[in-house]
Amino acid sequence: MPKPVKLIIIGGVAGGASAAARARRLSETAEIIVVERGPHVSFANCGLPYYVGGEIVDEAALLVQTPEQLRARFNIDVRVNTEAVGIDRARKVVALRCADGTTAEEPYDALILSPGAYPLRPNIPGIDRPGHFFVRSVPDAVAIEKWVSAHPRGRATIVGGGYIGLEMAEQLAHRGMSVTIVEALPQVASFVDPELAAIIHRTLNEHGIVLHLADAVAEFEAPAFRKDAAASVVVLKSRTRIPSDLVILGMGVKPETSLARSAGLEIGTTGGIKVDAGMRTSDAGIWAVGDAVEVQHAVTGRPALLPLAGPANRQGRIAAENALGGNARYRGTFGTGIMRVFETVIGGTGANSHTLRAAGMQFDAVHLHPGNHANYYPGASPISLKVLYAPDTGRVLGAQAVGRSGVDKRIDVLATAIQAGLTVEQLAELELAYAPPFGLAKDPVNLAGMIASNVRRGLVQMSFADDVDKLDPTTTVLLDVRDCDEWNDGYIPGATHIQLDDLRGRLGELPRDREIIVYCRSGLRSYYACRILTQNGFRARNLSGAYLTWLASRPTDTSDG
Repeated sequence: MPKPVKLIIIGGVAGGASAAARARRLSETAEIIVVERGPHVSFANCGLPYYVGGEIVDEAALLVQTPEQLRARFNIDVRVNTEAVGIDRARKVVALRCADGTTAEEPYDALILSPGAYPLRPNIPGIDRPGHFFVRSVPDAVAIEKWVSAHPRGRATIVGGGYIGLEMAEQLAHRGMSVTIVEALPQVASFVDPELAAIIHRTLNEHGIVLHLADAVAEFEAPAFRKDAAASVVVLKSRTRIPSDLVILGMGVKPETSLARSAGLEIGTTGGIKVDAGMRTSDAGIWAVGDAVEVQHAVTGRPALLPLAGPANRQGRIAAENALGGNARYRGTFGTGIMRVFETVIGGTGANSHTLRAAGMQFDAVHLHPGNHANYYPGASPISLKVLYAPDTGRVLGAQAVGRSGVDKRIDVLATAIQAGLTVEQLAELELAYAPPFGLAKDPVNLAGMIASNVRRGLVQMSFADDVDKLDPTTTVLLDVRDCDEWNDGYIPGATHIQLDDLRGRLGELPRDREIIVYCRSGLRSYYACRILTQNGFRARNLSGAYLTWLASRPTDTSDG
């Protein structure tokens, strides 16, 4: 009878805990040890902001699995408050530092690393002042909640406009705090393109959140008096000064690779632990998963760091299977994510424009603003959707959506389409569930496919919001085909107005020696207009996403002046 495998897993949470549970389901005889340097082996780190805001009331609800539960159900030896401080690869031994300060060695047959990532802590003067917090663990969330309770209706400054920063902004506003977000980039939510992020900027402004974009923190200055600020005066590169009673540091994370580096494991070009498709490191007996590893972006094929809970969970399962002799393969990470910012939901999957350009990949895009369900059914609201695709093959490369309802459904469908390698023509043909309260007979996903298919068939040519400001009036005409009431509510400067229903009778008013860029509210009527124009000998392009996308792309007054 073969000797049972001894599997040590360093780190819990999504990757490590899923690996441990999967390993036990695959082998009842394996000896499984999980080493976690923190007090909790498996907790919902994505839920931390909602505990601070009070949507999750009980701290215990954040604990997905406790050491006692893992021991009872899976017969797993869980050692919390225990740090792995070294790996002797030649001897196949892990050195541990226990909670009481003592050290020990533990031999292994197979080793899985799931150390996660640690918050970026730039060398900014004053960054370690009291009242400054990261959001990475349950103790972090508990400490923030206590600080907020001690400073009711205070002023919070959030440094970083990513997932954590935006979720914390929402939750701290719910707690009655005045919230400012500072972001070194020109936009928040960098996983989507600027015209989609602009919608989030407006949502934040509408809820009283002050934005300072493209303006990094220079220093955290001690306030002269506690009444001036309970935490810091946040000083920006622009020399703007923001008195703050609470500072949330959400500037991103970096892979925790110190243990892997000291063991001589190969580190990838992005700074994460290098692994193959089976999650195996450069050592044949060691696997690595989660936020610490360099993955392959499944669309571009390039190395990437994509710290997401879902992929970490799947990587843990794969590593466990392979550590026990299997041959599972990880397909790469598609970067699918979603978040809520007050009443607005924003989601993305696949590659965005920046990622595709950096990879040198050609792409086309379509914008549209359909309803989340039938417009005649009460409660309909628009979804701003952008789909990116390969111009030669039509393969879907990425998608982003912003709206109040129905974003999750569309992003999930599009994520599935990208993973299946579907084309925009196949998007148009998808048979999706329809009833007036849930969708449309032509779902937004179908419509995106239809628009892109029309472009690929040569039925229409597109122009984009970025092009509008660069138009030369001596060679181009900007034509608005909306109704008069819509025109009177606002229009793109320099446009000529002819309602769609009047267009055939007024063709003589348009020059035939200039290209015509046509727009309506969301792009459908302007498509009809383009078909009329091109079939009557005009050169016409449809403005992708039309007036709504152009309006969203306009600069937003993001500061408090």
